[in-house]
Amino acid sequence: MLSVRELESGYGKVQVLRGVDLRVDEGEIVAVLGANGAGKTTTLRAISGVIPTWKGSIVFEGSTFASESPERRAALGIGHVPEGRGILTSLTVGQNIELGMTLRHDGARAANADRDRLLGLFSALAGRLDEPASQLSGGQQQMLAIARALIARPRLMMIDELSFGLAPLLVEELFGLIKELRDEGTTFLLVEQHAGAVEIADRVYVLSGGRTVIESAADQIDAGSLVRSYLGDVSSPADAQHSQETQPKGE
Repeated sequence: MLSVRELESGYGKVQVLRGVDLRVDEGEIVAVLGANGAGKTTTLRAISGVIPTWKGSIVFEGSTFASESPERRAALGIGHVPEGRGILTSLTVGQNIELGMTLRHDGARAANADRDRLLGLFSALAGRLDEPASQLSGGQQQMLAIARALIARPRLMMIDELSFGLAPLLVEELFGLIKELRDEGTTFLLVEQHAGAVEIADRVYVLSGGRTVIESAADQIDAGSLVRSYLGDVSSPADAQHSQETQPKGE
């Protein structure tokens, strides 16, 4: 579905990515892990077109991306939940979800049916459609960001730091929902700083210094060694939250 080869990119004159290689096959959950500054967020931004590709290639379902806008890439089927969730807190929960419907062209009935299905999955949002999104908890805002992206029916869903700032039990719940949605036909590319994502992934990539340094089937990864070698002292969602709150962002 997605192939990224020798990707180089960055911000202004600052190079962040120095050779990222990864692939995502249809029906997979792929996890991209790495410490702060490894290039994880920058990789997703390059794939979705928020920043330009300097060198290398990005191919999605046979289409090679060069200068396509983020809107065009979204229309082709790439959903992106950014770090920090990116919801509009001045709008209601329902209005945020409606924003995700703008890419659809199959009529209001189908879109509303999908909305009702998603509200069944994210039941914490169901009774709060008329409330400002600012009144949601961090976990509920994460659910809203995912629901807004999913309502556009992306072929590939990219989520940046699903677990950031969330309690471990809520992270486990969201990971369970990701597996359920994958079984319903959505393919996932998850960026995470901690090793817990390995438990739900099919394959794992590790980035360090803007390069891919590990590619492996998830069941072949030793999470303990991975943490010690590449992720620092981060071994659980709770630890990851503490680490991300105390370390500067470097991507």
